[in-house]
Amino acid sequence: MKANYKFSNLCGTVYRQGNILFTPDGNSVLSPVGNRVSVFDLVNNKSHTFSFENRKNIAAIALSPDANVLLSVDEDGRALLVNFKRGAVLHHFNFQKPVKTVKFSPDGKYIAVSHNTHVQVWRTPNHLVREFAPFNLHRTYTGHHDEVLSIEWSPDSRCFITTSRDMTARLFTVDPVEGFRPKTFAGHKDIVLNAFFSADAKTIYTISRDGAVFTWKAKPSEDDSSDSEEEPVASTSSSAGALYNEVANTRWGVHKRSYFNQPGTKVVCSTFHRGSSLLVIGFSTGVFGLWEMPSFSNIHTLSISQEKISSVAINPSGEWLAFGAKRLGQLLVWEWQSESYVLKQQGHFFDMNTLAYAPDGQHIATGGDDGKVKVWNSSSGFCFVTFSEHSAAISAVEFAKQGQVLFSASLDGTVRAFDLIRYRNFRTFTSPTPVQFSCLAVDPSGEVVAAGSTDSFEVFLWSVQTGKLLDVLTGHEAPISSLAFSPTGNVIASGSWDKTVRVWSVFGRSRAVEPFTLSTDVLAVAFRPDGKELAASSLDGQVMFFDVDNGKQTNLIDGRRDISGGRKADDRMAASNNASGKAFNSLAYTADGQCVIAGGNSKYVVIYDVREGVMVKKFQISQNLSLDGTEEFLDSRRVTEAGNIDLIDDRGDESDLEDRFDAALPGAQHGDMSKRRYRQEARTKCVRFAPTGRAWAAASTEGLLIYSVDESTSFDPFDLDIELTPQALLAVLARREHLKALVMAFRLNERPLIQKAYESVPRADIRLVARGLPAVYVGPLLRFVAEHMERSPHVEFDLLWTSALLGAHGRHLRDRAGEYASVLRALQKGLTDFEQLISRICEDNRLTLDYLIDQLKVKQARDGDVEMDDSTGQHAISAF
Repeated sequence: MKANYKFSNLCGTVYRQGNILFTPDGNSVLSPVGNRVSVFDLVNNKSHTFSFENRKNIAAIALSPDANVLLSVDEDGRALLVNFKRGAVLHHFNFQKPVKTVKFSPDGKYIAVSHNTHVQVWRTPNHLVREFAPFNLHRTYTGHHDEVLSIEWSPDSRCFITTSRDMTARLFTVDPVEGFRPKTFAGHKDIVLNAFFSADAKTIYTISRDGAVFTWKAKPSEDDSSDSEEEPVASTSSSAGALYNEVANTRWGVHKRSYFNQPGTKVVCSTFHRGSSLLVIGFSTGVFGLWEMPSFSNIHTLSISQEKISSVAINPSGEWLAFGAKRLGQLLVWEWQSESYVLKQQGHFFDMNTLAYAPDGQHIATGGDDGKVKVWNSSSGFCFVTFSEHSAAISAVEFAKQGQVLFSASLDGTVRAFDLIRYRNFRTFTSPTPVQFSCLAVDPSGEVVAAGSTDSFEVFLWSVQTGKLLDVLTGHEAPISSLAFSPTGNVIASGSWDKTVRVWSVFGRSRAVEPFTLSTDVLAVAFRPDGKELAASSLDGQVMFFDVDNGKQTNLIDGRRDISGGRKADDRMAASNNASGKAFNSLAYTADGQCVIAGGNSKYVVIYDVREGVMVKKFQISQNLSLDGTEEFLDSRRVTEAGNIDLIDDRGDESDLEDRFDAALPGAQHGDMSKRRYRQEARTKCVRFAPTGRAWAAASTEGLLIYSVDESTSFDPFDLDIELTPQALLAVLARREHLKALVMAFRLNERPLIQKAYESVPRADIRLVARGLPAVYVGPLLRFVAEHMERSPHVEFDLLWTSALLGAHGRHLRDRAGEYASVLRALQKGLTDFEQLISRICEDNRLTLDYLIDQLKVKQARDGDVEMDDSTGQHAISAF
């Protein structure tokens, strides 16, 4: 099996902290998600997450005006300069101090960065040239007495204005101007959060946290006729610098003071759209407002969140507003003119506990500690439905093998069934006495659902059709940790903390139970796709494999050393000697049953070859040092007499009262992760393989991580010889020998050549080529057709190939159904996408035709009335 999986996307987390941005074309939103950056394409309804990672959670991001360069800075001031279009890291740089804000100049030549009380302006590195020291400091600007909070450039990129906690704003010039001294804008009674230039740069607006907006304009000249008050002109300036000199040498004064008058709230963030003079304000109560400047007329005020709005952005056209709420993990895009949501996404409020792939691989369901079940589209990365009926943490979710039904088990003592067509909870299963359900399994037919309890040590089985309790399986002596139905549907396996795995024959007359004894507590069980083998992971880090029919152990893998790693801040021993976290909490077989993927309370996810018992590949799910358990060795520089600096509670040093206030109960383990002083740990609570075998997903601390197969980087020929070259293939294509060209392309295994050979086959010859294709290439060609369906507009062409291949090689595929299971699932996914696409187009066309026919009838009725009126008039005239 190929293990060339690479990070593909991050779902389940849409915003963590920092500032959100619109791209210069206004079609996409950039949002920091932990130590990564996600891009949400609002026009094409897609999202993707860059594969690069910062060392810690991102504090500020900036995108150049030409959208070529992205700069992301973490909490410690370490920055990554990234080619935005390719997602490739160009340079690493350390600003040495925490950065509050970073801004590119409008002409893209400079980057302004806050540096505690100072501001540094750097020249923008070239994104096309690799340099040894790409960051060149232009100047450092001083004058503020407290931390700088925001930077705003003038339209001509020659001046910028900064705001600070010292309740002032200051105006600086990029280059020295003769006779110029930095202007100070004072008078606010609270922290100045932002300052903005108007479009003509003749007006400056400053916004403070207490809700005051000051409008600054040029003071009237004391003696208009005096030449001594003329602004001095810099020796390097020209006629193009008239605006520059005007901004730099204006005597600014307060023209108007305005107040938002929102009782019991404070301003948290703001932005300004120069083209339409719109001021957007986000408040601490989740309310935002739009004001038109300079008249300060309120256009729009709306509450969009229960928590404070952490960041706000407006797109270049001024139509869409983006909001990020840190505590709830919300990302909202609002079109204020039509008063409608363009995007509304929210991740799980607490940890994500479990996940499940739909049988066709299109959807992923997740359950979290917040009691919500969310269903995500695996291709777009968006959540399209949230079920919030549960009142406690979700412990397991599972799709039915047939039909659009999703099951979830929760610690609130219920198992619920959700209809994914009507989006409703149509069944609720409960036990005779209240228990907490820790695991879930669904019969392959979808008729029976089973759940295991933590307190009564029993397995409950219900009928999905009637909702009645069918049976209670007793025999375990400790909490049940995992359940799995055999894919053949005959037996169910249960793993428990009593060190046994029990295989129950629930549908046979004998009601036989076969126990397998392990050395320690069982944490997870999983059946091979053919149902003949059972895998079980135990607390000592071992994975055991059992032959279900013969009741024998067939293999054992010791994975303690593979999963161990990562020392927490309060650990008293090294990671290699620490026993905690050296076990797999989740197991899943690949679609072909050759490998098993395992994850646990560690930063690693491991893939093992079952037959050989060896590790195929190990993935590190996170490099984020803001999480506990990602470092192998603790940094001795951060260990003091008072202990580790990271564990010292410095919440009392926060400047804002609401940040200093701790509302959590003593000893509580769950709470708002952004406020609690304990650190989140890097761990994987659940791993699952996609039914197509081309991807796998992990429910981790940072969200839903999706890894997919990467075929773009390696040359991996199938059957290569000295005569087989791309030039030879093109020559064969020119002679119209399509079958030979297709086989040569698969032997080279180069995707562009396969696509060229595939698409060059005439429509009339498809059935003939499919019939002559050797059996060894049927699987790869079917997989290629399935992937081609996702990207190609050639619907009929792909359907003809599918029909021809299945018709010519159907018996071969049926006899090797297990081997080709993942290929056929990928094909089913592509066909389902086609069906939905065509049905949507047909529905739109039908509605359009209905509308046109109705309009035609209305027009005919109107014309008939007019003709009737004319004929009546003619009769009246003739009678007269």
